[in-house]
Formats: sequence, structure tokens, C-alpha cells
Amino acid sequence: MKAGLVIFLHGVGSQGAAFSPLLVQWRTDLPLVAFASPDAPFPFDLAPRGRQWFSVKGVTETNRAERIVAAREAFDATLRACIAEAGFENRLDQVVLVGFSQGSIMALDAVVSGQWPVAGIVAFSGRLASPAPYTPAQHVPIFLVHGDADPVMPVQEASKAEETLTRLGLTVTCDILPSVGHTLTAAGAVRALNFVQTILLPEAPQS
Repeated sequence: MKAGLVIFLHGVGSQGAAFSPLLVQWRTDLPLVAFASPDAPFPFDLAPRGRQWFSVKGVTETNRAERIVAAREAFDATLRACIAEAGFENRLDQVVLVGFSQGSIMALDAVVSGQWPVAGIVAFSGRLASPAPYTPAQHVPIFLVHGDADPVMPVQEASKAEETLTRLGLTVTCDILPSVGHTLTAAGAVRALNFVQTILLPEAPQS
């Protein structure tokens, strides 16, 4: 039986396969952990072949939150399918969500909505855009990773998320990467790996 499950949540317009290089490396580094990298449930409405958790067509600061709420049912179904397939239905305390961009938005929503009291969250290049009130499970640690040269999700979003999540009583680590844009770097991946390892395999040596 695996010691934990990591579910990767891709960005808008991408697919679960985008995490393939990271999956290959993490499977080697974390052989006791199971992994899933599902496609988002909806077709990307701005280009063919991509997927999305919610539409960004015409998205604004005003309507983004309602789109997140509307996306929850399909998002929850996607997580449930991954968790059931891996045999973790009654082991949410051994599940970590790792999101990038829109995937991070949904991962953070999963926690602050109180719907998913998982073992931890890694949010690359994301933002906390969920509507209040927030009812998170207090034990969920969160690791925010963001480049300070991100032209898509301004780095200030990481600081705002850290402030709000900390105020809610959550344990938050915010890692700002210098001269990094809207991308997942090797350095960020290693730091995220160490975070996941600490949660799921606390007695293992850090890489």
C-alpha cells in the first residue's frame, strides 16, 4: 500500500500530460507515493485540445469567484475519481494537491471551502480567488511557489494569499523565485518535492 497520493492539477488550456516530466522525476524520488494527473473536466473554450477547470473567457475580478463556485462539482468529481482509483477514499490525510496556475486556484479553493481536508497543498503561480466565507480545515499546510517576474499571475497574488491564509490560522510557506515567470522551474519543483516528502514521508531524508 502506498504511503500517500499526489494529484497534479494543470493550468487552463493545458492537460494532465503537461506534468509528465515532473511525474517521471517524482516517481523516482518518491517511490512510496502514488500519483494522478487528470485532465480538467471541461474543453478549453479559447483553443482546441486544451482543458479547463473554468472558463477564462471574459473573466474579471468580479465574476471569477462565481466561476470557481460553479466549477466545484466537476472538480470534486475529478478528485473523487482519482482518489478512488488509487484506493485513498478514507485516507484524505495522505493526499496532497499540487496545482499550477488555474489548478492552484482550484486547489486553494478545495481547502478554504472546507470541502477537502487533505494532507497539504502546493500552489505554483496561483491566486486565492475563492469567495468568502472561508471554512478551512486548520491542519492543512500550504506551500505557495511564485516567480517574481510572472506576467500572468502577478507575484503580489502570492503575498495576498499568504496573508489571508495565515490569518485563517493555516500554516503557510511562501517561496518567491527571483527572475522566474509563469512557469514551473526545476528549483521550484525540488522545493515542492521536499514539502511533499515532509508531509507524506516525514522520516525520509530530504533531497
